[in-house]
Amino acid sequence: MDLEFGRGMRSPLQRDSWKTTMVLAYQSLGVVYGDLSISPLYVFKSTFAEDIQHSDTNEEIFGVLSFVFWTLTLIPLIKYVSIVLRAHDNGEGGTFALYSLICRHANVSLLPNRQIADEELSTYKLERNPETVDKTRVKVWLEKHKNLHTALLIMVLIGTCMVIGDGVLTPAISVFSAVSGLEFSLSKDHHEYAVIPITCVILAFLFALQHFGTHRVGFIFAPIVLAWLLCMSALGLYNIIHWNPHVYQALNPYYMFKFLKKTRKYGWMSLGGILLCMTGSEAMFADLGHFSYSAIQLAFTSLVYPALILAYMGQAAYLSKHHDFYSNSQVGFYIAVPDKVRWPVLVLAILASVVGSQAIISGTFSIINQSQSLSCFPRVKVVHTSEKIHGQIYIPEINWLLMILCIAVTVGFRDTKHMGNASGLAVITVMLVTTFLTSLVIMVCWHKPPLLALGFLLFFGSVEALYFSASLIKFLEGAWLPILLALILMAVMLVWHITTIKKYEFDLQNKVTLEWLLALGDKLGMVRVPGIGLVYTDLTSGVPANFSRFVTNLPAFHKVLVFVCVKSVPVPYVFPAERYLVGRVGPPGHRSYRCIVRYGYRDVHQDVDSFETELIESLAMFIKLNASYRCSEVSQSEQLEEWEPGLTVIGSNTLRDHASYDLQDSVQHSAASVEVADSPGGTGLEYNSSKQVRFFIDSLVVSPEADKQVAEELEALAAAREAGTAFILGHSHVQCKPGSSVVKKLTVVGYNFLRRNCRGPDVVLRVPPASLLEVGMVYVL
Repeated sequence: MDLEFGRGMRSPLQRDSWKTTMVLAYQSLGVVYGDLSISPLYVFKSTFAEDIQHSDTNEEIFGVLSFVFWTLTLIPLIKYVSIVLRAHDNGEGGTFALYSLICRHANVSLLPNRQIADEELSTYKLERNPETVDKTRVKVWLEKHKNLHTALLIMVLIGTCMVIGDGVLTPAISVFSAVSGLEFSLSKDHHEYAVIPITCVILAFLFALQHFGTHRVGFIFAPIVLAWLLCMSALGLYNIIHWNPHVYQALNPYYMFKFLKKTRKYGWMSLGGILLCMTGSEAMFADLGHFSYSAIQLAFTSLVYPALILAYMGQAAYLSKHHDFYSNSQVGFYIAVPDKVRWPVLVLAILASVVGSQAIISGTFSIINQSQSLSCFPRVKVVHTSEKIHGQIYIPEINWLLMILCIAVTVGFRDTKHMGNASGLAVITVMLVTTFLTSLVIMVCWHKPPLLALGFLLFFGSVEALYFSASLIKFLEGAWLPILLALILMAVMLVWHITTIKKYEFDLQNKVTLEWLLALGDKLGMVRVPGIGLVYTDLTSGVPANFSRFVTNLPAFHKVLVFVCVKSVPVPYVFPAERYLVGRVGPPGHRSYRCIVRYGYRDVHQDVDSFETELIESLAMFIKLNASYRCSEVSQSEQLEEWEPGLTVIGSNTLRDHASYDLQDSVQHSAASVEVADSPGGTGLEYNSSKQVRFFIDSLVVSPEADKQVAEELEALAAAREAGTAFILGHSHVQCKPGSSVVKKLTVVGYNFLRRNCRGPDVVLRVPPASLLEVGMVYVL
């Protein structure tokens, strides 16, 4: 493992050996393909739930099988495995990865506190040098119109909402379909009263185990899915050989046209059930960061795809010889399972459905965490359940909400048809969003001809639009649920995001000048108390208004003052060596600093102890580096012009190339460098013991006078650390200006309601309550 990427996180840039690829392909079965592998449990039953007249020619059965085969071939195999998986963001996949790529290559991001310094991050890589690439018309058009930026974000949020909706529907339909196999072992009366309670108990048990983390039982996920795939393959081969060896003829696409021609409207409506065969395809892309492109490709092409095709062909072969079951609406998976092995298959199916449900639940936690990092979701508590495996998170509020909704869906719908209609619409909507974003990546990021991107969009978009229309027509039969969930989530996300942006603009307009801060020391009665004061703000320059309000009401502040800005950048993660941007606010004697802490949308936020330690160490390293290139002949007035704009990259690992960035988005590269030595000796600073890295700055030229100033400043920093650290946060309340529109008033009311009922910033930033100071702030928007 590469520690640069954190424990348990793979480097997307490393090339895996064939042994590593085989191991990762095996492990991906339990994480990536759990949802996709259990789709045969309910596809045929959902498809034939419509009023389709069956005939002895088997045109309906063969037509559905042909649709399933070509759908699995075109969407998961060609679209995802061959094309979309290549559109990764430093090895990470998913909706936010595509959006992040587009935002880096085109100026379409709505994040307010962007800096040119962020573009120097190692993970902020572009496909080509922007100076050597001519801007395409599409890129110019996107950057020119602000409304398109908002429309792009809304599209990403729609995809996000549907993924969360799928987190409600997939566990319900998966477990319900698996447990439904009891209908062949119990009487009708017992079956009706057994399936729903058993499903609800399994779902409650599944969600109750989430806070333990999947790493404790994750080692058995891959064997379960592997056993399930081999079981389906064996059953499929048995049914093909025993019942209809000529079922392979249905792979001819001509059967699709015969099916639609014969069944007409009902055949078109049944496509809403057929699309469930690709449920879970998006997981191949979303979970790319945990494995590798070659591993996911190998697992799908060599095992998952053939097993699914055999399973569907086996079901079709059995149904083609048993028309009487169709008339009784028993076209399910278990009808094609021999009686002797039905109970073992039932147990294995339930276990596989639990694994598939676990994958989508973990994915829901992950995408909500990403939405929160982009200020598109209210603050929630994120618990990291594993210290070794990156990305294993648990969100208590979301977990219990998902459990309640899953059980409500199971009890409310009580059949596969309505659950399938709801799940199908959520799945196909996410795929449409991915198709559109990938076409933009092809043009804007890969710099391919627009006609190629248009061809990708039209071909795959038209296929998915056909399935989307078939799902949408079933609005009253279950498809209304994901739409309702998406509308509620969209309203929450937009209210939170828009108000957060307006609050930032308010802070920007009301920030205090540097001269005001420097003049505080001369005021009568102003006291500098021992300790370190960390003032949290969203601003990357200037003094925030909440600090001015603090010292106005309480005329005292700490001897060491640090303005901390924790911000998200459009990359999946930031190297520890590039996480901190540190600079001065005022002259050295004022002991005021600015620290910008940068996280990617998949980064793990540090606990307060390690964060405080790294922050102090970064300040100490900055003080030493700053002394090396500060000229002794520079006058006091000239220094004041330099101290506020200059920021230095300081990380938990040393930087071999030191860079200084300007807060006003001008980039300056310093000639100073920091050397890493393995031998002891010299003037240095030892960092986190887990890193075992020691920094030496013997090569830095420091005058005796500057050396004395550095010693005094470091002593003051150490003394302040011993005195304690206070965390100063703003406690905000939003109000509308007089005469505001009704929509704006509703937005503000909604934001205040969400703010009061979600986690506070101190919980998200992991601030200890004993060290917290909250300053009331009223935002008039």
